[in-house]
Amino acid sequence: MPHERQQYGQFGENLAARHLAENGYRIVETNYKNRFGEIDLIAMDGETIVFVEVKSRRSGTFGTAGASVSKAKQRKISMTALGYLKSKNGIQQKARFDVVAINGSDAHPEGRIKVIKNAFALAYG
Repeated sequence: MPHERQQYGQFGENLAARHLAENGYRIVETNYKNRFGEIDLIAMDGETIVFVEVKSRRSGTFGTAGASVSKAKQRKISMTALGYLKSKNGIQQKARFDVVAINGSDAHPEGRIKVIKNAFALAYG
């Protein structure tokens, strides 16, 4: 049985996937994992592949959701994305990293969804 925090995280990822789909993204993968890490959502936005990190926060006690993607997390997502592209022979594919930030309570999170396009650049090393 998933922990309450995990359930809220999954709720946020489902909400983010629905929001992105409603805004023209085509979801390709959810919870993609390889030896480097995990990416919450992989989607297509036109001809661009988008690696999406979803951050959900019920309150602002520890800062906003969008501000919580650390440099270390960016490196991990970047390495995972490169592994994904290599496995799909898509190294030349146009790509970007977006963050979907969900700030708010379970009752009304839809109004607090923010998509941060190009949230960070490829980070490695």
